[in-house]
Amino acid sequence: MAFWCQRDSYAREPDDRGTINDISVLRVTRRGEQADHFTQTPLDPGSQVLVRVDWERRFDHMQQHSGQHLITAVADHLFKLKTTSWELGRFRSAIELDTPSMTAEQVAAIEQSVNEKIRDRLPVNVRELSLDDPEVEQVSGRGLPDDHAGPIRVVNIEGVDSNMCCGTHVSNLSDLQVIKILGTEKGKKNRTNLIFLSGNRVLKWMERSHGTEKALTALLKCGAEDHVEAVKKLQNSTKILQKNNLNLLRDLAVHIAHSLRNSPDWGGVVILHRKEGDSEFMNIIANEIGSEETLLFLTVGDEKGGGLFLLAGPPASVETLGPRVAEVLEGKGAGKKGRFQGKATKMSRRMEAQALLQDYISTQSAKE
Repeated sequence: MAFWCQRDSYAREPDDRGTINDISVLRVTRRGEQADHFTQTPLDPGSQVLVRVDWERRFDHMQQHSGQHLITAVADHLFKLKTTSWELGRFRSAIELDTPSMTAEQVAAIEQSVNEKIRDRLPVNVRELSLDDPEVEQVSGRGLPDDHAGPIRVVNIEGVDSNMCCGTHVSNLSDLQVIKILGTEKGKKNRTNLIFLSGNRVLKWMERSHGTEKALTALLKCGAEDHVEAVKKLQNSTKILQKNNLNLLRDLAVHIAHSLRNSPDWGGVVILHRKEGDSEFMNIIANEIGSEETLLFLTVGDEKGGGLFLLAGPPASVETLGPRVAEVLEGKGAGKKGRFQGKATKMSRRMEAQALLQDYISTQSAKE
């Protein structure tokens, strides 16, 4: 068995993997009629080798590629939707169709039709035609690459499709097992991407989905049919709790502002740190205090991690000290009109920032 490598722009199928004399093949590319194999370690020129292809990967690509041919043919037959390109992805594949949108009914009809043809066990065969064969003109395709050499390869799904292709394919549609169309996405240039899975990928997708369903059933304490409604109720409850929490936090901010303002320690540098809070919490405190004579240094967040900070006070002082505080806390910030606020990555250096502010106030007082 030989390794497969991509030979034209339309057959967007990844290259094979495997081993040559138990040495891993990392990549296979085409150069003219030759296939270049990139191996983990060098091979001895002229030596006899044993080639092993990663069959699980190869068969997966065969299922997705033949699935693409089938979907493309059915979409064209049922709705005159032309395929402009496709991509065989690692987890899912996409067919780009030349239409701005598709209805749910169209998607369902395509999925039903392709699976009916799979159940009909239609043969898939490969023929090779010479370049001057008149039949070449009747075969669908996007043209040949500039460096093409040798016969033209045609993949035929009996009674459904005949297309020039150099990719790997199953020999019978029954090998596809099943095709699941996951839906559509908006594509480029006013086109639509049809997302699909074929064969074993459908089984793996079902296994993952079933695992998620079981986990949600255990967490939500209800059957799968009630999952959506249960999540909606949780979301509504969370919104109410967040709103109540925000109102309490605002009330707390006002109370803290009044306590600071009436404290016998008021003046110079006033400092407050809380683990819980946000920018709005700090700004409410600053608004309630409303003093331009005292430096107010507020921080929220984990003492051992990052957080937020706000410096308020005399505009000239804040303009000078704000960037320096941000530098000490290894963060970034901006400010205007007597306020400077930002994010800190090192809240553990908060005491250094406090010392900086106090030194500044002491220096200013001495000058006066």
